[in-house]
Amino acid sequence: MSKAPKRIRKQYTNTEFPLALLRFEDGHEIKVYKDTGKEFDCYPGEHIKILAIYDPTSTERELVATKKSDDFADVAE
Repeated sequence: MSKAPKRIRKQYTNTEFPLALLRFEDGHEIKVYKDTGKEFDCYPGEHIKILAIYDPTSTERELVATKKSDDFADVAE
C-alpha cells in the first residue's frame, strides 16, 4: 500500500487582476479578489492554473499562468 502525499500550505496574493481564480488539478477553484490574498492546501508538484476574470457578469476567463505548487509562497507560521 502506498501512502498519499502530505498536503502543504501555500499562499497567493492577487495584485494584478480584478478577480483571479486558482484552479486545482482536482477541479476545485478559489477566488482571490484584487489586493487580497488567500491561503490554501495543495500537494507537492501539483499544477495550479491562474485565471483572470475581468468582467464578473461574463463567463469569460483568461488563463494567465500555470504554476507548480512549489512556486507559490509558503505560509508563515
